[in-house]
Amino acid sequence: MADVKPTLPSADLQATPVPGIPGMLVIHMPVHGDNRGWFKENWQRAKMIAMGLPDFEPVQNNISFNASVGTTRGIHAEPWDKFVSVATGRIFGAWVDLRAGETFGAVFTTELDPGTAVYVPRGVGNAFQTLDPDTAYSYLVNDHWSAEATGQYAFLNLADETVAIDWPIPLEQAELSDKDRRHPRLAEVAPVQPLRTLVLGAGGQLGIALRRRFAGREDVDFATRADLDLTNTSDLVAYDWSGYSTVINAGAYTQVDAAETTDGRATAWAVNATAVAALARVCIEHGLTLVHVSSDYVFDGNSTIPYTEDAALAPLGVYGQSKAAGDLAAATVPNHYLIRTSWVIGDGGNFVATMLNLAARGIEPSVVNDQFGRLSFTDTIAAGIDHLLATDAPAGTYNLTNSGEPVSWAEIAEETFAAAGRDRRAITGTSTEDYFAGKQVAPRPLNSMLDLAKIRSTGFTPPDQYEVLRSYLADRTKENVDKD
Repeated sequence: MADVKPTLPSADLQATPVPGIPGMLVIHMPVHGDNRGWFKENWQRAKMIAMGLPDFEPVQNNISFNASVGTTRGIHAEPWDKFVSVATGRIFGAWVDLRAGETFGAVFTTELDPGTAVYVPRGVGNAFQTLDPDTAYSYLVNDHWSAEATGQYAFLNLADETVAIDWPIPLEQAELSDKDRRHPRLAEVAPVQPLRTLVLGAGGQLGIALRRRFAGREDVDFATRADLDLTNTSDLVAYDWSGYSTVINAGAYTQVDAAETTDGRATAWAVNATAVAALARVCIEHGLTLVHVSSDYVFDGNSTIPYTEDAALAPLGVYGQSKAAGDLAAATVPNHYLIRTSWVIGDGGNFVATMLNLAARGIEPSVVNDQFGRLSFTDTIAAGIDHLLATDAPAGTYNLTNSGEPVSWAEIAEETFAAAGRDRRAITGTSTEDYFAGKQVAPRPLNSMLDLAKIRSTGFTPPDQYEVLRSYLADRTKENVDKD
């Protein structure tokens, strides 16, 4: 064995980003030695995550032993993330970004010994050349190797003139495999495409807004209930998740009053709770990020202040109870975004659309004036979800509505009637108790205000509800005129 002198023998654990290759890190690890030899913590999840390494959940550990100086392997980009280290010896490492995008072809080189490691994101080509005899090269990966997986590799020739890696030992003097010698030049390499996002419930109000938001994105797929029914657990488990990193669950059972019936109760729990629990298990098994959309109905509405993300759950009716159960299931996924909304308005049937219809028919309705909240336009929700994913915001629960002062349903109805050319006084305000007297309906929270400080702290500023409402009403009023 060679006389190993590890880098930074007494340094603290630290990670340094690699310039030009997003997501790649160089990790310096303390190596403790005495007269017997040395010891290091080669993988220590808690410490490494705390210092900035992604929680990439490795599932397989591989070791490559190389007897001769000059042994050279690569350049391979596999469909998983890797944590690369050296157990004994030294290597010259070379990494080339083979992912689609502006950094395609970017190169980074450095030496690794037992005191230095690298974190290599999926799609970054990996290669090394041994500098000491009897070198043991180790790598943790977050997916299991299989013969089928090799079909998703990207390969680059070690001698490619474009990336021009300055190998310490010239390749004509090095030990290479015939296969590595035959790899293509950079101009012939098909870039590694990003993992995809799947939007479930793509036929609903929020699903339609997400289609608009992600229009033209080749890495986003959409599925309606007909494509993938979450209540069919066997289909959910059998679905091919290998090409995905993120699932956005925009589907839900939202018939608040029907949920109080015998059939409705069973459906609400099946869609809003049981199916979400099954989806959460799939996300955990495949390491997926889960975006799940929830509701103000998980609260009882008795608070005198807006609800924060950590407010205690206290649903009043079956719909709220089923949504709260789904929230608890979604939160078990390590990387999750639980989005709480209120008073959702989008394409299709909703409160504002109903008021426009009543205004057009000359009806003067009574509307409750003691429930307060903010509107959540689906385009705003879609923009917020896009922002959280694009900025890699911390996982957790986020309130996401439009901004503005609290309003009542009656005030929204008045604004809608005014936009339709009707007198605001056509709306008669009434209490929730009087409006629903004698009717078999679900209880409603009186306070649906959600605190927006957390989502704002990520850099996302929800637009004012009245500004969006007026634009929404103008578009629909024009649509009605065009139809006439």
